[in-house]
Amino acid sequence: MASRNNRPTKDADLADEELAGDSNHPPDTISVEKTFETKPVPPWHTQLTARAMVVSFVLSVLFTFIVMKLNLTTGIIPSLNVSAGLLGFFFVKTWTTVLAKSGMLKHPFTRQENTVIQTCVVAASGIAFSGGFGSYLFAMSPEIAKQSGEANAAKNIKNPGLGWMMGFLFVVSFLGLFSVVPLRKIMIIDFKLTYPSGTATAHLINSFHTPEGAKLAKKQVKTLGKFFCFSIAWSIFQWFFTAGDGCGFSSFPTFGLEAYEQKFFFDFSATYVGVGMICPYIINISLLVGGILSWGIMWPLIYNRKGDWFSADLSKSSLHGLQGYQVFIAIAMILGDGLYNFVKVLGRTIIGLYNQFSKKDRDTISPAGDVPPPSQSYDEKRRTEMFLKDQIPAWIAVIGYVAIAVISAATVPHIFNQLRWYYIIVIYIVAPVLAFCNAYGCGLTDWSLASTYGKLAIFTIGAWAGAAHGGILAGLAACGVMMNIVSTASDLMQDFKTGYMTLTSPRSMFLSQFVGTAMGCIISPCVFWLFYKAFGNLGVPGSQYPAPYALVYRNMSILGVDGVSALPKYCLVLCCVFFVGAIVINLIRDLVGKKWSKYIPVPMAIAIPFYIGSYFAIDMCLGSLILFIWQKLNKANADAFGSAVASGLICGDGIWTLPSSILALSGVKPPICMKFLSRVTNAKVDGFLES
Repeated sequence: MASRNNRPTKDADLADEELAGDSNHPPDTISVEKTFETKPVPPWHTQLTARAMVVSFVLSVLFTFIVMKLNLTTGIIPSLNVSAGLLGFFFVKTWTTVLAKSGMLKHPFTRQENTVIQTCVVAASGIAFSGGFGSYLFAMSPEIAKQSGEANAAKNIKNPGLGWMMGFLFVVSFLGLFSVVPLRKIMIIDFKLTYPSGTATAHLINSFHTPEGAKLAKKQVKTLGKFFCFSIAWSIFQWFFTAGDGCGFSSFPTFGLEAYEQKFFFDFSATYVGVGMICPYIINISLLVGGILSWGIMWPLIYNRKGDWFSADLSKSSLHGLQGYQVFIAIAMILGDGLYNFVKVLGRTIIGLYNQFSKKDRDTISPAGDVPPPSQSYDEKRRTEMFLKDQIPAWIAVIGYVAIAVISAATVPHIFNQLRWYYIIVIYIVAPVLAFCNAYGCGLTDWSLASTYGKLAIFTIGAWAGAAHGGILAGLAACGVMMNIVSTASDLMQDFKTGYMTLTSPRSMFLSQFVGTAMGCIISPCVFWLFYKAFGNLGVPGSQYPAPYALVYRNMSILGVDGVSALPKYCLVLCCVFFVGAIVINLIRDLVGKKWSKYIPVPMAIAIPFYIGSYFAIDMCLGSLILFIWQKLNKANADAFGSAVASGLICGDGIWTLPSSILALSGVKPPICMKFLSRVTNAKVDGFLES
């Protein structure tokens, strides 16, 4: 999704980066806007059509299910912009074609309307991530508190509830939209920031609406449909064999039972094969490296030290035992990676701003005899003219931000008693500066550091509140407030870049983002609630939906409030080693340059399997292998249809979650349990049954 890190993890951002390529230099020099010169640009209010909103809502539900499922399994969420743009094009194009044949078509389908749909869908499904249903929000629940074993008093727990979750999202999700609206001209036109994901999406939408692009888009949609049907059929088939825990193809001991115990197996997930086809090769390899390093080497060695490093009476799920090493070492790597990239992007932001303003000063005082700046191209003139045509008054942004901030400061403490109103005021004073830094850094690097700013809020507000006053819950809630603001800000600026390049009005872009955010604040809690009620073991390790990041975020909050006293023996030393290691690996990646960095693993991706295992990494590596072989056999076809195949696999498996949830709520259970036993265990079972 975007680099919608509101997507959170850097792998999603890198997926966007690969998609974007060198966005400053499109592959051809032919004027795009001359191609569309004969097509009039519709007024901003006609770009927001009823059919666009209907299609956006339908796709938002579909993509929210997909993102929620990914959230609650591994937390890796790829960019879904291409899928949103492609499916939006297909639905509305089909709609308008039918109406045109019946003579009832009043408004043709335009690239501006396509842009509005894509923006609305990504904004809505993005709330499924930034809303914290797989991280900070679910980390407050008793299910996750039981696993941490620390600070699980009533003041540090909040049961999930549909009402309060919707209310919380509504009062915190819109502030980011208003925080950077006055800066859109500076970012897009004056600074000419790249926003690779926004630029790539614009190129995609522009291509759809040319005759050649429309033909290719139809073929891509057809391919997506085939693999969507295959994926959903495969999911239905697998369901019949999952009558109990540990049953079905998802528990197939591909490499043997001993490897299965160490989380090495292929779980036949179409979703993660598709995700692997979208994510860069180095991300998938990094995940596999992390799995081998942790479950293949470190955890067996540490577990053999039980009785010395930790009590032998503790279960593997105790944070004072093996799970403490798994969770806190992963946290150390995530924090080391986040700190490095925060400093890196902040440094580039400061240097970029200095260069921008010093250049502006030179231009202001330059003598008349200096060489004038190069003239704008036809495309730039046309895009700048349309971008500046429909202004959003700055006073609307200021009043909107202040009004929502006041409402939020008055409302959120009633939802979370531990989060005082003055904590929120401090966050809202600091947030616009951080939102600007995140939006500017995202424009330069395509990396959104929303989750890093959220972790910063966990530690600062949690420590400020203190353990005695519910600092754990206060830190998690503050994470949500901060993360939603800075994430939405960078998303909106990405969308403004897309709108700039497709001649879509800033007003229609802002309103579509606003409507999409509102949809997300309703759809995402409802979808999460469906998961929560349908699958009673949500968040339990080893279950279908373990929600690994929820435990990680809760333990970050505990660490921020209580310090390192809860860590088992030598865990702090190992955490320091991996924290520094993440920084060193990132530094090496940057120093060796792009030619060699693509062979060096990414620390954030290495850390993800430390807690949940390698099974999904094997799925994703298979996706990479399929794409690699395909590119060797027919690179043109692989480049044209690879993302469509991946999207079909992800969407089919994701949409099956809805009917499977309804079946679970209705008490309908699969008829068969397919389990795999060792020869010795099987003999014992046979003997028991015969007795």
